[in-house]
Amino acid sequence: MSMRERIRVGRSPIHGKGVFARRRLRKGGYIGTFEGRPTRTDGMYVLWVLDEDDQEMGVEGRNALRFLNHSAAPNAEFLGLDLHATRNI
Repeated sequence: MSMRERIRVGRSPIHGKGVFARRRLRKGGYIGTFEGRPTRTDGMYVLWVLDEDDQEMGVEGRNALRFLNHSAAPNAEFLGLDLHATRNI
């Protein structure tokens, strides 16, 4: 199943746009991969992760996952650039 089949971008009261599940996602399930170009500059759509050498790297998002919103009770987390559900969604 493609990421487009799993999620959609829609209106959000938090930042104007957000990412929402199109269908039920199981805990631990793969949601999608954050894609974009490497950057050293922080910005609105930049995700900071650790690379294979435990060095911090920024990726400027170019796909739908750039519209993820923060939450005090998140339902997903990144493992590298891959997003996985931390509970049933």
